[in-house]
Amino acid sequence: MSCYRLIEAEKAHHTVSRLCRVLGVARAGYYARASRSPSARTVADQALTEQIRQVHARSRGTYGAPRVHAELRLALDVRVGRKRVARLMRTAGIVGVHRRRRHGLTRRDPAASAAPDLVGRRFTPPAPDRL
Repeated sequence: MSCYRLIEAEKAHHTVSRLCRVLGVARAGYYARASRSPSARTVADQALTEQIRQVHARSRGTYGAPRVHAELRLALDVRVGRKRVARLMRTAGIVGVHRRRRHGLTRRDPAASAAPDLVGRRFTPPAPDRL
């Protein structure tokens, strides 16, 4: 979290000048940032996040970042990196469905006969190659 967002969140409890002093930022910098419009990258990220939401909704919430990236790239012809898509999905709380793990079970065949006990449960022989 940036210092300015923290100041914005906590200014109801403390004065802005105190928060700026504690965080080591200029008070004028905080007010300059507050009066500025969002950057072009932020605006582009918001538009791209909306497209990601639409692709994710069309997939019934199953697509993760690689498939959403492929869908944006191939179907919508949006040139964007996979890691940027993953970052935007993470910040927006969009998650794909994970595959379930396969649990292998060994089931004993009730019709099979047990192997004969040739050792007779004696596992400590008196010498090598002796039973």
